[in-house]
This record gives sequence, C-alpha cells and structure tokens, in this order.
Amino acid sequence: MRMNRLVLPLLLLAASAPAIASDACMPVASEGWIRKPPADLPVMAGYAKLENPCDTAVTIVAASTDAFADTSIHVTRVEDGVSRMRVTPALELPAGATVGMEPGGLHLMLVNPKAPLQTGDKVSVVFALDDGRTLAGEFELRSTAP
Repeated sequence: MRMNRLVLPLLLLAASAPAIASDACMPVASEGWIRKPPADLPVMAGYAKLENPCDTAVTIVAASTDAFADTSIHVTRVEDGVSRMRVTPALELPAGATVGMEPGGLHLMLVNPKAPLQTGDKVSVVFALDDGRTLAGEFELRSTAP
C-alpha cells in the first residue's frame, strides 16, 4: 500500500514532463520601435523582429498595449498598383524562422495614445499566442528608422 502512494506522484510528475519541456521554448520579440509621426497624429506604426527558435510553429492572434486605446497587426500590400493595408487576424511564426515587422509590410497599428509620447519613450506590447501564452516586447518611440 505504501508503494502505491509513492508511485502515483512519480507517475504524475513523469507524465507532466513533456508539457513542461515544450513550454520552455518561447518566441522572442526584439528590436522593437515605433515611428513617431511628423505631426501630432493619433495613429502610429510599430515594427520589430519576431523570432521563433522553437521546433514547432506558433501563431500570434492579437497584440495589445496599455499605452494605446487600440492595437492591431496589419500588413501592407500592393494590389492592382495600389498600396492597401489590411488587418492580419493571425500571424504564423514558422518553426526556426524570423518574421520582420518592417515599414511597407507587416506592422503594428497603434491608435490613440493614452498619454503624450516623446522620442525615446518605451512602450510594452504583449502578443497573445493561440495556445494561451503571451510574448512581451519593448518598443521605443523614434523619429526615424533604426
């Protein structure tokens, strides 16, 4: 009887080990920056490098920050000779890949800052992953590209 009390906790620990190991790998958001508009406009764009060093793809399903009233992921594409911007509801980061958020392409749309921002200010952005985890990145307000 005593043996059964010891075996059950060990079996439960062993069964949870693969889940713990798979959660250890996380994508990384780096080199984040927000383009300061030339005038006092309520809309700004954010850019970063999103790296997925994991063995499996992850999908970003949302972005948010306390610094702006609304945050969304957009992509700019040329369609029929016209540049068009569209919301991206899900952004897949393939296993072992880096996805760039850059001017003229994939980017964050940051609408209605909640407080005035100055060059050099840092904004924390949280990306929600489809598996329930979150990924945080720091974005610096800059007047020009890095």
